[in-house]
Amino acid sequence: MSATTQELLDGLDDAQRTAASTVRGPVRIIAGAGAGKTRTITRRIAYACATKAWDPRRTLAVTFSVKAAAEMRSRLSKLDVAADVKASTFHAAALHQLRQVWPDVCGGPMPFISRNPLELVERSLKRVTTYQVDDNTVRDLQAEINWCKISLIAPEDYERVCAATHRQSPAGLEPDQFVDVYKAYEAEKTNRNEIDFDDILLIACHLIDSDAEVAENIRSGIKWITVDEYQDVSPLQHRLLTRWLGINRNICVVGDPAQTIYSFAGASSYSLLNFASEFGPLAADVRLNTDYRSTPQIVNYANRMLAASPQRTDYLKLSSGREEGRRVSETVYNSDIEEAQGVAARIRRLVDNGVSAGDCAILTRVNAQQRIFCRALTEQHLRYRIKRDSGWQNSAIADDNQNRLAMLEALGVGADLSGVTISTIHASKGLEFKHVFLIGCSEGLMPYGSPPAGELLEEERRLMYVAVTRAEDTLDVSYARTREGDAGERGRRESRFFR
Repeated sequence: MSATTQELLDGLDDAQRTAASTVRGPVRIIAGAGAGKTRTITRRIAYACATKAWDPRRTLAVTFSVKAAAEMRSRLSKLDVAADVKASTFHAAALHQLRQVWPDVCGGPMPFISRNPLELVERSLKRVTTYQVDDNTVRDLQAEINWCKISLIAPEDYERVCAATHRQSPAGLEPDQFVDVYKAYEAEKTNRNEIDFDDILLIACHLIDSDAEVAENIRSGIKWITVDEYQDVSPLQHRLLTRWLGINRNICVVGDPAQTIYSFAGASSYSLLNFASEFGPLAADVRLNTDYRSTPQIVNYANRMLAASPQRTDYLKLSSGREEGRRVSETVYNSDIEEAQGVAARIRRLVDNGVSAGDCAILTRVNAQQRIFCRALTEQHLRYRIKRDSGWQNSAIADDNQNRLAMLEALGVGADLSGVTISTIHASKGLEFKHVFLIGCSEGLMPYGSPPAGELLEEERRLMYVAVTRAEDTLDVSYARTREGDAGERGRRESRFFR
């Protein structure tokens, strides 16, 4: 073994080294927050290619956003394997495959990807109902159509699913009315020779299932698969993955059940937790539970949050790989305005003491909380940038310009990092900051809507865990007693997650 090859394993801890050096057969890596997940899997890919165990031209690494794929390509580039290894989203990989096989299996041109599916939903709603059309209604209907597709629920099955699960149709529609809108939407797309985001995966699955030659063609280019963020896999993505594999079992999945925060979009940790049952016997089943990102105080805070969960046996208990830090600060303000001003003043003091504003983040549960903090930062003469929740379509497939910008950011250039980041928790996943201010930690916001015990509450708990584990050095948790500071207002209560 060459020194260069051996160096690919240098600097890894024992668990990371086991994961990186086990390059044959099915492998599961449960990786906690800050545990060096991306470092481990990129070293594993590089090591397998360097030792000739894998052919880089037949190696695929799949993740869930353009930015994450760019980050993986950047790291692989530094390990001299990026040129041949494909790192992309599920949708980008499937679209590339469709464009390759389409001329051979279909007579006409490949459909265009719809640029404005919301318009198609609006036209469909007007065509089959007399309902008042507004932006929220259209967005809710599109979200339900997307949910049906990624959950593999056909229009003709929707009413039965709603009856069995007590699911409410969106926008006040009865299930049969929603089905009419759904079918009209599909007809609109067909008439325009268009497909939507999730059709890419559905069509890829159909072609692999229905045409043995197409299946062999696609599978011949995918011999070794790595799937990042496997806890976020939807039923549709899981179906495509199994079609890519066929009888092949050279698959590595990486994820963390405690970071499953996209259940509303069909994600489930079921496939991660049951990976051994589906693909076993496993060549390696590795737990990465040392958090190299956060101080012991922050890690203990996160562990305490998960320890109260009825699903705690599914979650890793983290240990910190860092030295002791500052205790987690908990502050109660009188009003939302005071909270915003207080947080901005703390950040101002940090910056005055030499901290970069780009190392500070304010995390919110919803977009609507952000405006007041923008004003407060402006009053302190602090620059900021905003990261809001955005649709999966914008984060999983992109044009060349989006890919270029994502790659530049992954390389640490081309992005304005000099200002305070104001971000929803969902949009902060995958990021880290030296100083995090987690605001609005009261019942009704965290957890949102104060759900009863059950899966909705657990999703909110996991979301808070993700927020806490974004912090490296300091974490400040706060909430305001009232909206306006009026003593006559009904006071808010501290979130149950922080008691």
